[in-house]
Amino acid sequence: MTDRSFAGQAAVVTGGAQGIGAAVAGQLAARGVRVALWDMDKALAGETAAGLGAYAAAFGVDIADSASVQAAMAATVDAFGGVDILVNSAGIAGLNAPLADYPEDEFRGILDINLTGTFLVNRAVVPGMTERGYGRIVNIASVAGKEGNPNASAYSASKAGVIGLTKSLGKELAGLDIAVNCVTPAAARTRIFDQMKQEHIDYMLSKIPRGRFLELDEAAAMIVWLASPENSFTTGATFDLSGGRATY
Repeated sequence: MTDRSFAGQAAVVTGGAQGIGAAVAGQLAARGVRVALWDMDKALAGETAAGLGAYAAAFGVDIADSASVQAAMAATVDAFGGVDILVNSAGIAGLNAPLADYPEDEFRGILDINLTGTFLVNRAVVPGMTERGYGRIVNIASVAGKEGNPNASAYSASKAGVIGLTKSLGKELAGLDIAVNCVTPAAARTRIFDQMKQEHIDYMLSKIPRGRFLELDEAAAMIVWLASPENSFTTGATFDLSGGRATY
């Protein structure tokens, strides 16, 4: 399937090796978008890219490291000529523990990836988008960034930061045809669950009125629309993917 509205476009999907990122990459590639999968696990990203065919390429990237992001951006521009779409899906859940017991290094590490990483990746694509006067950025936040999950202070804080960063950048670029939005998913059953205690997984499920976890293709469908030329007005906004959990 080729969607003419995406004709000639190229995308970066961070965390694209698996989970929501891989689902988004698959839907973009099916629409004829050339997709660069940026992921810490380059081998797995390569397998995912191979399954997407000629439209995809894999790059090993640590989004928390500025030099790594800059190198990946240069390599992607060399391969694709530019970046029209960014879907920033890379992130970690981190330790579940009460704030009073939370290790400082763990807290900083989660913010480095989830928030500083979002900043670095957004910063990498904005100059090219600004020069061309066109772009679509979708940052993956979390319903935890709206409501806060107990025993997940670092994760909740990092995702609240992603929402704030997205709103700020959306306003900065609103005079151009560059849309910057974020989504706030409830939990989806991905490899990130491996980082969580079962009691925390059960807690998240209990808070979703739909009574089930988010499906990856459901998330990808909304994200791909936000990344499309059809999304020509909305920017600096937060889109709910929480199955009825979010109260605002």
